[in-house]
Amino acid sequence: MNTSGDRLKALLHECGLTSSDFAAQRSVTPQHVNNWLKRGVPLARLDELADLFCVHRRWLRTGEGPKHPNPILRNFPPRPAPANTPSPLSVHRGRVLNVPYHEVRNGLLSPAAGQHLRLPAKALKELGVRPRNAVCLAMPASNMAPLIPLDATLAIDLGMTQVVEGETYALLHNGTLRVNYLSLGQHGTLYLHSHDRHNYAAERYTAAQRQAQRLEIIGWVFHWSHFRQQRPG
Repeated sequence: MNTSGDRLKALLHECGLTSSDFAAQRSVTPQHVNNWLKRGVPLARLDELADLFCVHRRWLRTGEGPKHPNPILRNFPPRPAPANTPSPLSVHRGRVLNVPYHEVRNGLLSPAAGQHLRLPAKALKELGVRPRNAVCLAMPASNMAPLIPLDATLAIDLGMTQVVEGETYALLHNGTLRVNYLSLGQHGTLYLHSHDRHNYAAERYTAAQRQAQRLEIIGWVFHWSHFRQQRPG
């Protein structure tokens, strides 16, 4: 790899991103990205892209020195290993993707300009989630509490809409966002289940009802996160 463009191309390949996907994420034209790959990364973009891929600016520009920053702080003793095995989302080598936030407007998914969630590229790859199919949404109701609280950030795989028994999915129901466990019955009947079964009964929709009520599976919920609303005590 002789140029910064070659190194950028390799980083895109490691993250499973096409140049078109990357251009859309950075709000530039595909021609801009192609120019970076052929002629090298512009100096004005070096800090931005080095931070995005968690690599050293010097390495991206010249190929010299270490590729990734050393995560170990030498002035402090190493932390003990966690008792529980970390989730795939916590195990990565610094490469991250910006997963864009979306909102439901007029019954359709629409991007929320300038907002994104940074997730490890390796974790998405291990889950089989293509970067272009990943979007973020806010949890719209309390039916999945306490597992998924109201307003928690959800990461959705738009490429997985086939129902796997008991998995969590985002749906549009007459233009309204919903999140439920799903199961399938005979003749295309769809069952919606909530985590809070005490306050939310299971719902049943035949194929005809699904069509009439515009009940559409958006995608599989593969990640969620949230902050507590207040500090205890």
